[in-house]
Amino acid sequence: MTTFAITTLGCKVNTYESQHYLEDMRQAGFLEVDFHEQADIYIINTCCVTNTAASKSRQKIHQAKKQNPSALVAIVGCYVQTIDPQVLATLQADVIIGAQGKGELVPKIKEALQNRSSTTNLLVDARGIRAFESLSVHAFSHQSRAFLKVQDGCNQFCSYCIIPYARGSERSIEPMEAVSIARQMVQNGHQEIVLSGIHTGRYGRDQGSSLLELLKLLIASTPDYVRYRISSIEMNEIDDAFIAYMQKEKRIARHLHIPIQAADDKVLQEMNRPYDVAWFAQRMQKIRQAIPNISISTDMIVGFPNESDAQFRSALKRVEEELRFSFIHCFPYSKRDHTPAAKMKGQIENKVKKQRVRMLGEVSQRLYHEFMGTFIGETLDIVLEEMKENMLFGHSSEYLPVYVQGATMPANKRMFAKVIGYHDTGLLAVALEGSL
Repeated sequence: MTTFAITTLGCKVNTYESQHYLEDMRQAGFLEVDFHEQADIYIINTCCVTNTAASKSRQKIHQAKKQNPSALVAIVGCYVQTIDPQVLATLQADVIIGAQGKGELVPKIKEALQNRSSTTNLLVDARGIRAFESLSVHAFSHQSRAFLKVQDGCNQFCSYCIIPYARGSERSIEPMEAVSIARQMVQNGHQEIVLSGIHTGRYGRDQGSSLLELLKLLIASTPDYVRYRISSIEMNEIDDAFIAYMQKEKRIARHLHIPIQAADDKVLQEMNRPYDVAWFAQRMQKIRQAIPNISISTDMIVGFPNESDAQFRSALKRVEEELRFSFIHCFPYSKRDHTPAAKMKGQIENKVKKQRVRMLGEVSQRLYHEFMGTFIGETLDIVLEEMKENMLFGHSSEYLPVYVQGATMPANKRMFAKVIGYHDTGLLAVALEGSL
């Protein structure tokens, strides 16, 4: 039997798309093996959001060719959409698909197996893409949590970001198609569904709808035990109506990942972000007043061009004393071709960026530890995932890692547990009577 292997870099949207490729390849009669093994076909789902991601994409392509020089290699996604055609040619891939045509991956692999003398290249100009390409997924193997891609593309054009050039304009899945996929995921045992997109909060703008309307429809169309989580959302997309609905609807996870990217107004302006820090902080306060104990995490970029040491230290103080995110994903600014920020003067040395990542990371660790501590003695709603250290392990509604001692896995993989302390990088809890 012809074997294949898939590796995925980047975001949850890529995770979803790779699951679609996996299901299609299996249905077509191919046998999956681990990417580190020798395979007849390698699929690399690439990313380009940072230089590191682009480098890892190239490394995976070279790894595939080294493991089996005669294998068919298919490269898909953002990296191949954005690189120079001459560089792309050096990768010597058999099938190349960028921002559109992903549903054709398996048919094109079949064609390429019949004719290895030429390359199949489905690259199109991402700026011209308007239609949402639906890629259905039935289940994520051995997982309680599933990802559902509901949106693609971005119109924001932050000055540092290459993604609008890689993914194209905003576009959304049809609401009832999202419901159909969600129902299939629930039938296959998933207890939590994560709504994912490139700019998830702008879901439905191309259809006269909204993410809030989609959430209402999904919740009304699936069983009461299913929890919904939003992968990421911008602060200016969380209006009062959204907060009010989330406040009363317990089936929405008590966690919002809201990228701020910088905590200095001048840097935000240079980044082309649509807010200042004071407004962002005011909206955070409104969310926290409506939903006490909610986890609000964020992304932050350090070492943006012209960011002074004084600006960074002031932002650091504001994060720790005022904004107090539950945790922070810290990134050094990555210079990406074709973006306005790449042409700015005042590019900062890598060693300075690394130092700032370390400093912000230390603040994030303190905030995370303190936030977790507020739940000691509290009861959490946990979606269980696996056994770790002879204990059940999963994530709470607030996306806190929780170890549950002295319990067996319930049939529906949901559990209420009381937190009794810290354990490793998470919390330690004991199960309460009955599961959800």
